Amino acid sequence: MITILEAKRSGQFGKGRLLPNIVAGVIVGVVALPLAMAFAIASGARPEQGIYTAIIGGFMVSLLGGSRVQIAGPTGAFIAILAGVTAKYGIDGLRVATLMAGFILLLMGVAKMGAVIRFIPAPVVVGFTSGIGVIIFVGQWRDFLGLPATGGEHFHEKLLHLLGVITQVHVPTLAIGVLSLLLVLYSSRVRGMARVPGPLTAMVVATVIQSVLKIPGVATIGTAFGGIPLGLPDFSIPTVTFTQMIQLIGPAFTIAMLGAIESLLSAVVADGMTGTKHDSNQELVGQGLANIVAPLFGGFAATGAIARTATNVRNGGTSPLAGITHTLTLVAVILFLAPLAQNIPLAALAAILFVVAYNMSEIPHFLHILLRAPRADGLILVITFVLTVFADLVVAVNVGVILATLQFLRRMAASVEVHAVEEGDLKSTLHGLGQTALPKGALVYEINGPFFFGAVESLERMLLQTRTDPKVLILRLRLVPFMDFTGLQALQDVVRKLQKRGVRVMLCEANHRVRAKLWKSGVLDTVDEGDYADDLAGVLRRLPDDLAA
Repeated sequence: MITILEAKRSGQFGKGRLLPNIVAGVIVGVVALPLAMAFAIASGARPEQGIYTAIIGGFMVSLLGGSRVQIAGPTGAFIAILAGVTAKYGIDGLRVATLMAGFILLLMGVAKMGAVIRFIPAPVVVGFTSGIGVIIFVGQWRDFLGLPATGGEHFHEKLLHLLGVITQVHVPTLAIGVLSLLLVLYSSRVRGMARVPGPLTAMVVATVIQSVLKIPGVATIGTAFGGIPLGLPDFSIPTVTFTQMIQLIGPAFTIAMLGAIESLLSAVVADGMTGTKHDSNQELVGQGLANIVAPLFGGFAATGAIARTATNVRNGGTSPLAGITHTLTLVAVILFLAPLAQNIPLAALAAILFVVAYNMSEIPHFLHILLRAPRADGLILVITFVLTVFADLVVAVNVGVILATLQFLRRMAASVEVHAVEEGDLKSTLHGLGQTALPKGALVYEINGPFFFGAVESLERMLLQTRTDPKVLILRLRLVPFMDFTGLQALQDVVRKLQKRGVRVMLCEANHRVRAKLWKSGVLDTVDEGDYADDLAGVLRRLPDDLAA
């Protein structure tokens, strides 16, 4: 309701604004129809479940999300993980995983984690989306080429089995697939067809051909699924066991993360097109509620769809009314036009997914990161991509994020400097004290950068390996924005080791947050009373004029 109120305040429901939003919603609903069915089939579900997901997910996100032009529904990013869940745990397992992901997204939104999601590095995002694109592409060979059923649990096994039967191509199915692919790509270039979505054109033309010619051997929604039932889905709660929840926590978390990333990315794209600003936390709440409700009505995972959201904006959508109209369009299809789906060739839907897979693979962006980014980022990209394709999406995302985090920490640790301060840099402070030089036997060191567990080695190496021990070592902390517990502990250990070597350690110039942590952790209890000051002059005043032995 927040987006509706915001749209109302900005005048989006005024005279002259309603019709463009209704028209945009109808167009997006038409675009969503073939995609919803294609994504459902590729995910191991029935085609109507994709439509149910688009209806419920689209309605909930339009009503409760954080972007007033966001269009939600099933997307290609989910195919790899959802197909794996369906194959292993069945359609009920898919619904349970979606339900769990919905609660995770809801908690993330309530916990105000919308901004945190954007911190996932680009090499990880591009790596697993490119990997998903490859999985989708190969996964559609059978329907596009009319190949017989093959086995194999892992990607390489499926690929080898497909290559083993590649000579058994069904030529009429391939012809329909190629025609559909050409229509998806080029039909909008035909005069008068610019505003007709290519996927819809391909699906309608292929369906008409199959309905008229009734080509034997061409797989359709009717032959594969018995058609699409007329009417709306019934409410049902999937059976959930504790053991099943434990097994599905990994896939559920991955679904939630992918949903959060894609929905927020879609909202950012929409902001750029409309000049508005979305509420990222409210968007996660809306996405969470959508994924909680969708599986209760036969649906599965939904998220913000970038292509459909962009289509909405380009066709005049400016308010949640467009998203709601999109869902009503799909409701009308499922209530009145479902029997017409009987003759939709699976090859036509496979052709649509080929284009989706290519767009998801982001080949130019992938190559740009691989060739232009730092070597470590390129390596993370490749590792995430390979693990996505050949191992598991859950493993790929986790490993990619961990590697990216470790690489970031390595760079952060390398940026922390511990160095001796030259006497010339202290001239103004010494002048204010009426001194011309530091007392003999005193050294001043400075830490520059966040002092956390990754930077401990820098301090120990610099302070514990001095060639000659000073009588007093002053440690300036003015350029330390924060310290974690490991850094505090390391500092305390270094102070004690220096004290055992007869070195008096004095600390100064910590900001208020670091100073509070120094007190709380007991670091300041390690130094002598008064050997901490908020400025350098404060500790210099405590030094005798001559510290020589």
